[in-house]
Amino acid sequence: NDDLDEHIPAFDMTGKVVETTGAGDAFNGGFAHALANGQSLRDAVRFGSATAALSVTKPGTAPSMPTNVEIQSLLNTGT
Repeated sequence: NDDLDEHIPAFDMTGKVVETTGAGDAFNGGFAHALANGQSLRDAVRFGSATAALSVTKPGTAPSMPTNVEIQSLLNTGT
């Protein structure tokens, strides 16, 4: 569907990456959470991307999952 063809840039976490283990799982969880809460497909992708971006800034997998407040802050500021 051409209506769904859109590039959504990743968040720049240059210099902040500690460990990438679990980043894909973080994206999937954030994406599913956003869709389940009624967000649009585009916003759900951004939410998943923000979740994954923040998850790589801390060591571990479960301990590195960001809070909703952290995700919203990244979405609002981009940093």
